[in-house]
Amino acid sequence: MPHRPKLKALRGQFLAVSGAFITLIAFPFGLCGAAAGLFSIQNATLKVVYDAGKQEFSIAERATSGVVVTAGKLLDVPVSDIQTAVVRDPVFNRGHQIRIKYSDASIATLALYDSLPFLLIQTELHNSGNSQSERSQIVPVQFEVDLGLPIERLRTLGTAGLTVPDKNPGSYLFLTLADPGTRRGVVAGWLTEDRGSGVLFSSVAGARIAYRARIDYGRLRIAPGASAKLETLAVGIFQDARVGEESYADAVARQYHIKLHPQVNGYCTWYSNPHGGAADENSIVELAEVASRELKAFGFSFVQIDDKWQDGRERNGPARRFYRVKPDGPYPHGLEQVSAKLKQLGLTTGIWFLPFAGDWQDPEFKDRQNWFVKRKDGTPFETPWGNTSLDLTSPAVKAYLSDMVRKIHSWGINYFKMDGLWTGTATRQIYVNDGYKEDYMGENAPFEDPTKTNIEALRDGLKLLRGAAGPDVFFSGCNLSQNMRSLAGCIGLVDSMRIGPDNGQQWRDYQDEIEKNASGSIITGPVRGTRLYFMNGRLWWNDPDPCYVRPSIPLNHARLITSWVALSGQFNLNSDWIPGLPPERMDILKRTMPAHHAVARPVDYFDSILPQIWLVTDKRETGRRDVIGLFNWNDKERAVGCTLAKAALEPGRRYYAFDFWADSPVQSFADRFQFDVPAQSCRVVAVRAAEAHPVLVSTSRHVTQGMIDVIAEQWSVSSKTLTGTSVLVANDPYQLRIAGLDARGRKWKLKSATASVPAVTINTETERPGEAGWLRVNLRSDTNRSVEWKLKFSEE
Repeated sequence: MPHRPKLKALRGQFLAVSGAFITLIAFPFGLCGAAAGLFSIQNATLKVVYDAGKQEFSIAERATSGVVVTAGKLLDVPVSDIQTAVVRDPVFNRGHQIRIKYSDASIATLALYDSLPFLLIQTELHNSGNSQSERSQIVPVQFEVDLGLPIERLRTLGTAGLTVPDKNPGSYLFLTLADPGTRRGVVAGWLTEDRGSGVLFSSVAGARIAYRARIDYGRLRIAPGASAKLETLAVGIFQDARVGEESYADAVARQYHIKLHPQVNGYCTWYSNPHGGAADENSIVELAEVASRELKAFGFSFVQIDDKWQDGRERNGPARRFYRVKPDGPYPHGLEQVSAKLKQLGLTTGIWFLPFAGDWQDPEFKDRQNWFVKRKDGTPFETPWGNTSLDLTSPAVKAYLSDMVRKIHSWGINYFKMDGLWTGTATRQIYVNDGYKEDYMGENAPFEDPTKTNIEALRDGLKLLRGAAGPDVFFSGCNLSQNMRSLAGCIGLVDSMRIGPDNGQQWRDYQDEIEKNASGSIITGPVRGTRLYFMNGRLWWNDPDPCYVRPSIPLNHARLITSWVALSGQFNLNSDWIPGLPPERMDILKRTMPAHHAVARPVDYFDSILPQIWLVTDKRETGRRDVIGLFNWNDKERAVGCTLAKAALEPGRRYYAFDFWADSPVQSFADRFQFDVPAQSCRVVAVRAAEAHPVLVSTSRHVTQGMIDVIAEQWSVSSKTLTGTSVLVANDPYQLRIAGLDARGRKWKLKSATASVPAVTINTETERPGEAGWLRVNLRSDTNRSVEWKLKFSEE
């Protein structure tokens, strides 16, 4: 029979109470070489069994009792002892653990916690030898997955994108296996990456998918008689693997106590035309004045100055004297005056810099060559564009970086965009990097502190910068695609992260190794922002690079890219010359900021490399609101749709629908929806289930159509009155779009419309052609304020 913690002990065992946990201790069996049977633990979702004879573990779903993960292998070392325990973790609280001790004194644990839908697997390697051991790569876990489906039906999704299981080159941090038809699958990911960079590989093993979980350390040293705890792997089984990925990111956020700065909306100078690059001290103030006047009330909050402001010479990348403004550059009077002016305008000043690399040939470093990471032959470790990696374990380098950051902060800079973060790991640049690529981590000579690993050096460097900058500075990281080792090194240490390469105004990336869409190119931000969507708002804010609405871009495409950012909830940047935008283009920016913070998911996540349907759902007390985003990134018109069940809308209901950019209601639907979407365009459709009374379906303030501006809504049966509270922006025309036909076909007639503030004008529109059953109510205020509105109806 399986062994179960909390039940009576098996023969030959006894119950012991020790400190904060209760342990069921088994007598050693490995000394005799005899099989000791099965050990099991379980929580609300999973049951884990360890077969001592085979030295294998399996994972089953509690709901179905189906074994999904099998042939789980840990260390290939004889087992000397097994214990099970009720444990308490400082992060995940109460749980159950199987503890396996090996003949070399290494330890592996399998743990299930009451509050976590994952098995956590953690290994502690022991050096029982007489000399220091050194490991570059370690594979502490392998297992197989059987979803009971033909292999050809399954897909893996990781940092390399959506692939068939045996074509995935390897994924950094996480790897999901799922059935696109049902979304059921297994999510595996590294819970910790404190010292190593976790990678996951998949292959086909008969009728199953084999997982191999590897940790790359570069150089992990273990002294004689000492032990090293490896990174922790999480494995879970989910009916909807999207929920599994979100739960995984939530677990990582708990592990690292992540508390992000609030999401912000702003401007980056780099791509602007005119005044691109770093802009200059006159144009940046001109832009800030317009942005403050036109956009601040809509959520715009910062202006970030990009490369070219700093002193130094350009060699193998940008100039690197970030502690000094270039005297004959775009800011000859320094940055203090600019940041002071922006502060007066209510905006934050941001700056771009590259903190962890220098130029060993710069005369400034002539007598500081020991500051740089060296190759094994003693030459500086240099990579394209990144130049020379600073040794972040050096006390002299730490002092230099701290002084530099404090200097930048003293200029009034409270937003740091930090580029080239991979240089802190002293690994090669691999641009563009998504799936696993060999970067020879550890090829350099040891750091000044030889006990530090490559990932540990980067993480310590970012912690150093935070300590010098202070807690209030917004840290924007850049960028994963230069080398995905930054993924491990930055979790919990930055507020936003560039998740893909530079986009350009067309948002297209022509890298040969990336899968292409029908037009021969890939839309770089949405591809990566979608596959990593579950990290957004949990590990950091995903930064897909700026949006563009400039007149040279077709209107439909400008709405496409900004709507995708707004609905998916990504980090929202613009890089147009804002003072030169016509009102129609400025309005696009107003309608797509700020962020909504509702639940946003790609519906066809496992169906396509670039999903076309997003559902945004807000379930606040004001009543459930849903917005469907339909995105056509191709050069031909497409019909886009799916069933209500697949979209996670309630089956059996009829839904009213309003198309935001078309400013028009569309045909209500039940069971499924389908819309024709023109090439390089989107449709943003608010939907609301029909009720036995009028319902608010849409508003004009934002593409989410009520999620950021409607803070209260209620229907009174007795008075036949719909009341609500909306947040209005000064002098911005605001409209409520209300469906007036209820589910039984009766028509309601508006008797009166009133606003709680006399200064707010309110009027209703007569029924427009083709809008039978719909009511529009217009409000306008001369100041930013919350307004309660009341619509009294009678039945016809």
